[in-house]
Amino acid sequence: MRIAPPPHRSAPLADASVRFRMVEAAIADQPGFVADDRELHRAGPSYTLTTLLEFRQEFPREPICLVVGMDAFLGLPEWHRWREILPLAHLVVAHRPGWSAPTEGILGRLLQEHRARAPVELKQSSGGRIYVHPVTQLEISSTELRELVAAGRDPRYLVPDVVRDTIRNTGCYTGPKAR
Repeated sequence: MRIAPPPHRSAPLADASVRFRMVEAAIADQPGFVADDRELHRAGPSYTLTTLLEFRQEFPREPICLVVGMDAFLGLPEWHRWREILPLAHLVVAHRPGWSAPTEGILGRLLQEHRARAPVELKQSSGGRIYVHPVTQLEISSTELRELVAAGRDPRYLVPDVVRDTIRNTGCYTGPKAR
């Protein structure tokens, strides 16, 4: 599996195969969710746009939803060729505690022009809409989760049990690199 760090941030603590196993475990009982590892096998930097272009070739008329946190959505203009993403897929933005949806600027305008008011609207086209989905109000960040595990504390109730088991069994956040 590809070990190269994502092009927009530093190298993750857990290797790609472990992170993929955590995603598979987290969505195992969620119909309609698919874990796809194509980005892990790609040589060089892997961009969301490339993956969405491949998905669109495979599923030319199907609605495709890219789920991101509000923090990632706010950083969207920093993504590789970000303006080409929305025509390929809907964005489902997980509205997390402490973050506000933009009302001004380029993202505020994008949200005004493309906002879906209900999830059912995402079924009406293959892409191009943005749905802001409220999530359970737990303030959990991946950074804080890694720090908690590195400090020897248990992430129980913060992640699904199957993900917790993967973290504990692999030790991916407990080594010297995790501190």
